[in-house]
Amino acid sequence: MASSAQPEYIETFASASLVQIIGAISFALDLTEGQPAGHALRCTWIGMHIGQALGLSETNLVDLYYTILLKDAGCSSNAARLWELYGEDDRLIKKDFKTIDSQNVLQLARFIFQHTGNNEHLLDKMHRILNLGRQGEALATELIQTRCERGADIARQLGFNQTVSTGIQYLDEHWNGKGHPVGLKGKAIPLFSRIALLSQVIDVFHQTGSRHAALHEIRQRSGHWFDPELVTIVQRFVDDEPFWQGLAQNGLEARVSALCPDSNHIMIDETKLDHIAEVFASIVDIKSPYTHDHSRRVSQYADGIAEELQLSATHRRWLRRGALLHDVGKLGVSNHILDKPGKLDEDEWEAVRRHATFTTEILQRIFHFQEMAIIAGAHHERLDGKGYPLQLQDEQITLETRIITTADIFDAITAARPYRGPIPIPQAIDIMQKEVGTALDERCMTALCKRLPSWNLS
Repeated sequence: MASSAQPEYIETFASASLVQIIGAISFALDLTEGQPAGHALRCTWIGMHIGQALGLSETNLVDLYYTILLKDAGCSSNAARLWELYGEDDRLIKKDFKTIDSQNVLQLARFIFQHTGNNEHLLDKMHRILNLGRQGEALATELIQTRCERGADIARQLGFNQTVSTGIQYLDEHWNGKGHPVGLKGKAIPLFSRIALLSQVIDVFHQTGSRHAALHEIRQRSGHWFDPELVTIVQRFVDDEPFWQGLAQNGLEARVSALCPDSNHIMIDETKLDHIAEVFASIVDIKSPYTHDHSRRVSQYADGIAEELQLSATHRRWLRRGALLHDVGKLGVSNHILDKPGKLDEDEWEAVRRHATFTTEILQRIFHFQEMAIIAGAHHERLDGKGYPLQLQDEQITLETRIITTADIFDAITAARPYRGPIPIPQAIDIMQKEVGTALDERCMTALCKRLPSWNLS
């Protein structure tokens, strides 16, 4: 039998650094944006150096730090809409869009043509292109407003102040007033928004080219995208070797963490950690209309199963976090796969299977989540060894993973999917019972059935 002993990290947890937790989970946001791992951290490194050069106070530097680190917090909220409009990989669209000047008509037209309906009939592709052309400004406003308002709301949910949330909300405003969502101009744009957008473009062009490519790009956009004063400051970094070397992947998290004035002071307790898990679960679930509230329900079901199995209250609390974050790796899966109404091909299935590995890799960046990372990332393993990503079997699969797996499958079957409607609960239970001993643990299945009446599910 799989061990039901309480994982060691439950007992050793006292408090954790907010910088470490959010910095680690920012890698999930990088996945959704299609950016190389560490994008948010590198932007934070760049922006903090700009802030220091401006002589910002310690308090302002703290706010700037979290503004940039969380700048992409709302990025999952428009992924499904991008897939709907373009008919293409939303992550690739986001990645490549960051490399163009959207105020340049030729660059924008080329982008739309290259990223729209490439796997569709020519007439369907042209219909999409014409729709984007006719409604371009309105659609840009819609997409950016959805993303930025959601990101600002997430910052507030996490307890950050108005300065941070406002900085995120107006990230995509441009110096000449031709940005989105409201067309703020010049110094009406919050300073932290101006720094965050500038930092983002520098990182994108540095990663795809060089420091010189990045500096050339921001010079080209000075006065229409960017505050000229901030561009002048960044130009001074051209020969600052420690600045550019600081963008290297090795040791990046530690270097960026050290830049936050409060990195050793803002600690979070168990209650705050629960809340952070809930907020980031909502970021995952909003990526697709078919996963709305999925992580919260899986957490609820897993907790009920765990209580039936008489796990301690402390153990259950720890398990709820793992259930909430079990699908965080899905932020790295494109909506053209998640929301595809037809059958997935082998390459698409492989992309889906990678989400479990992503979950493990993201959670392992957080010291207190080391054991949880393994448990949550294994939720698609099967007792018969035919699961993924590691083909674990029987005794290799912990009780905690078996609980999350049972809860996850129950919700997946009873919720609507792109290719079918929700399956009634009695039929879902019949389907699951046939998997007991091969995919599902008998004790967990029995506990689920005992618990069902208390959930008042329709």
